[in-house]
Amino acid sequence: MHPNIVKHPELAEAGAQRIAWVKQNMPILGIIGQRFEKEKPFRGKRVLVCVHLEAKTSYLALLFAQGGAEVVVTGSNPDSTKDDVVAALDQAGLHVYAAHGASHDDMQQYMSYALDLNPNIVIDDGGDVVELLHGERQDVAQHIVGVCEETTTGVLRARARAKAGQLEFPVVLINDAHCKYLFDNYHGTGQSVWDAIMRSTNLSVCGKTVVILGFGWCGQGCADRARGLGANVIVCETDPIKAVAAHLHGYRVMPSLEASLEADFFVTATGSKHVLNAGHFSSMKNGAVIANAGHFHLELDLASLKSLAIQHQQVRDNVTAYKLDDHRSVFLLGGGNIVNIACGDGHPAEIMDTSFALQALSAEYLVSRGQNLSKGVHVVPQTIDQ
Repeated sequence: MHPNIVKHPELAEAGAQRIAWVKQNMPILGIIGQRFEKEKPFRGKRVLVCVHLEAKTSYLALLFAQGGAEVVVTGSNPDSTKDDVVAALDQAGLHVYAAHGASHDDMQQYMSYALDLNPNIVIDDGGDVVELLHGERQDVAQHIVGVCEETTTGVLRARARAKAGQLEFPVVLINDAHCKYLFDNYHGTGQSVWDAIMRSTNLSVCGKTVVILGFGWCGQGCADRARGLGANVIVCETDPIKAVAAHLHGYRVMPSLEASLEADFFVTATGSKHVLNAGHFSSMKNGAVIANAGHFHLELDLASLKSLAIQHQQVRDNVTAYKLDDHRSVFLLGGGNIVNIACGDGHPAEIMDTSFALQALSAEYLVSRGQNLSKGVHVVPQTIDQ
């Protein structure tokens, strides 16, 4: 294995304190961890955890080690990686390759280092490791018993690959479990997105017009919390059923180009590419704030935004002002990366307790049953969800 990548080893104590705090507020994982330590269901197994690398996800990684696994951890997004918890995981004896602000090439290299462990179980968040296993690291795929996929974007990618008959191992769709989308996607995203936006901008939400792009569980959570904060909410949704649902929730529903004329805040939550593009940027109000709640910054056409701007500069931590040629300015949060982690601490600990309990128990399920599962996508067993 390559030596650990740890940008700030001096922050290990601070990272350990963060992990200790979330452990106090994640009792389900605590109960599971006690059993894992006793039964060692992962003894002799190798587990790769590729996630938004912060305190709560670090606790999940440590849980697998508690269960007897050799564990390697890397980040699924450079701006969500917290260097202090990376240092804490290094000090705890795990393999870890991650750094806040890493380049795309560095991220790919870190994932490749992690795959050198020849993992049996992969915890993926967004599907990048699965893509590598079907591309330049096919040499490792033979060791994979199964993958647990955390988020909507990764599920979409796994389903597409399975539909094309190109998925070489079982993938359990954690995101489609009730204890994930009803709690994490809705309540977790709703709270943490607005926490990050308000923390970054120090602006009021009440009385403002908020445009939510996408009315899945994440978008609905963001819309409902914005309304609770006193905002006027517009929803943009291409699925006609979800659009009607947004209407029946009491929101205005309109095309995104029309909505862009009114918005003070934009929040993208679609899992799709370039849902905000040059047409939107050209029509936004002066002072509009843009935040992405999706896994990848590709929800925003950032190349077009940069080409339209005559200058851009950081005006607050995690806030970049783009000045357009007619002297309007729009403000991008967290470089367009997933706002609740790039500009905040992510979902509340109690919410992630249920999501990561699903991960832990589904990984255990793969260890015991994965060899009997067909290649393709699989739902979380109902017994685990319940």
